[in-house]
Amino acid sequence: MRKALLSLAAVVLFAPFARAESFVLDAAHTRIGFGVKHMVVSNVQGEFQKFSGSFELDAKNNLASAEATADIASINTRDVKRDTHLKSPDFFDAAKFPEMKFVSKKVMAGDGGRYTVIGDLTIKSTTKSIILTGEMFGPIKGMMGETRVGFHAEGKINRKDFGVNFHKALDSGGLVVDDNVNITLDIEGTPKGWVPPAPPAAK
Repeated sequence: MRKALLSLAAVVLFAPFARAESFVLDAAHTRIGFGVKHMVVSNVQGEFQKFSGSFELDAKNNLASAEATADIASINTRDVKRDTHLKSPDFFDAAKFPEMKFVSKKVMAGDGGRYTVIGDLTIKSTTKSIILTGEMFGPIKGMMGETRVGFHAEGKINRKDFGVNFHKALDSGGLVVDDNVNITLDIEGTPKGWVPPAPPAAK
């Protein structure tokens, strides 16, 4: 009897965790973006085009954890000269520090699918805690029967906290490149291990 009660207790305690599901980022439908003020008057947008990542939903389909890595050399602001400068030691120093990484530490769910995620962001070997706030969409069934989950999230960092220290002031007193960087994430994920079916053979 005692063994049966212990077995039942184990099922009750651990069954929810067994139903947690892991997802990987769908690169074709994900954007790791940022924006930064240029010369006080405009906001330059950019993104990292090569990245990988994953996240996990718990038994109640709430976000439980997330992590992602971006390839610094894949930065794209739609200007080759500017991108080359951003990859130089003045900014990210991509040759020496090829990756940027985020790992969540705490996830807090709010109303209506809203989330606050606290995690560690590492740039140029410097790790700082940052806050991302956003919204979850799904889960839904995709066109091939797969589960899909989406997120939109935003945050803000000071680039100099991570050793991205390029500094040039305007005669008017503003900065050529602002210290504050806005992060914008639009993420879509599919279950880990899911492989799209091969297209039908041509006749």
